[in-house]
Amino acid sequence: MTTVRQLLQNKGGHTWCIAPDATVFDAIKMMSEKEIGALVVAEHGTVVGVLSERDYARKVLLKGRSSKNTPVRDIMTTDVIFAEPDQNVDHCMNVMTDERIRHLPVMEEDRLIGVVSIGDLVKSIISEQQETIEQLESYIRG
Repeated sequence: MTTVRQLLQNKGGHTWCIAPDATVFDAIKMMSEKEIGALVVAEHGTVVGVLSERDYARKVLLKGRSSKNTPVRDIMTTDVIFAEPDQNVDHCMNVMTDERIRHLPVMEEDRLIGVVSIGDLVKSIISEQQETIEQLESYIRG
């Protein structure tokens, strides 16, 4: 079973963060530019929240607030659920399903080392299943 560490190594890439005092407009703009659905909110190197497109839709758009005048801290999710690098993909999938979240920051010794999305996990599971299918087909053919 693939671990979160292996998934991050294969995925590569960056972890995008924003300050809690930034505007929601700047956060949404960054998400659009980076083609991502959530940002880690960090202050002085410490993770203080997560801001997702869902937060924006529910806490700004539907409430008639202005994204240019609303700071990230006012709408971010502060009860952040983290993954650890040695947890496996199945465990993270279960956590994300149970908690109804789509992004998990990955922490190692109080240090942010990445973020995994539900899409990352699904791709990994499909890849593992495809590999198993190919091995079984090869075994059957002899």
